[in-house]
Amino acid sequence: MSRTIVLAVAIAAIGAGAYYYLTQPEPTPAEQLQSAAEDAGDAVSEAAQDATDAVSEAASSVADQATEGASSIAAQATDAAEQAGEAATDLANQAGEEVAALANQGQDLLNSWVENGALSLENFDYDTMVASVQESNLAQELKTQAIQILDDIKASPETIAVKFQELRDLLSGQ
Repeated sequence: MSRTIVLAVAIAAIGAGAYYYLTQPEPTPAEQLQSAAEDAGDAVSEAAQDATDAVSEAASSVADQATEGASSIAAQATDAAEQAGEAATDLANQAGEEVAALANQGQDLLNSWVENGALSLENFDYDTMVASVQESNLAQELKTQAIQILDDIKASPETIAVKFQELRDLLSGQ
């Protein structure tokens, strides 16, 4: 019965962490990626800590009543919790690196337009910019939003200053 309690506490803690991670709202694409990476790391670390605490408490109780078998189970549960925490940390680090790479891609794209003169108050090369957005590695949602802003500029050239700022904010992840 002690083994069942230890395993149930460990599974409940990991499940709570996973539920917390999966039900978080996602504000903007760039913030969504960053927030997901941070939340995943925090939730899994918290779940691993809760599981470790629960296992430690259960181990103390079991040690008072049980045999070496119960101690072995507690050690295995602790190892499993630590491995889950390490895996979550690795995933969070990887997600953070991907977020930074995506933000850099958008900023690089915007910089190339400005440097090449495709996007300025005096010049607006719609076809070149749309083609570069479509060929980029940006997320589809960002591509769609960027092309919509470019369409708005094409439809109303007098709004280029305002739309340029919207485009800058979108592609730089602000």
